[in-house]
Amino acid sequence: MKKRFTEEQIIGFPKQAAAGAPIKELCRKHGFSDASFYLWRRKFVGMDVPDAKRLRVARRCVGSAAVARGCAQRLR
Repeated sequence: MKKRFTEEQIIGFPKQAAAGAPIKELCRKHGFSDASFYLWRRKFVGMDVPDAKRLRVARRCVGSAAVARGCAQRLR
């Protein structure tokens, strides 16, 4: 499944809302639902782009123990 938005873009949506953009208008402008906005806000609260990249690497590393050890070293 191809995702329409990168994690970096998703992190920017709640920041735009916090800056004063109405949520309904923000959702309509970018083409996602209110439910998606609230899900993303809950999932990525307090994150910046480097944090999201680190999270993405960590998710990919879940699997074999050898791969996970290599990923753990990269995350430090």
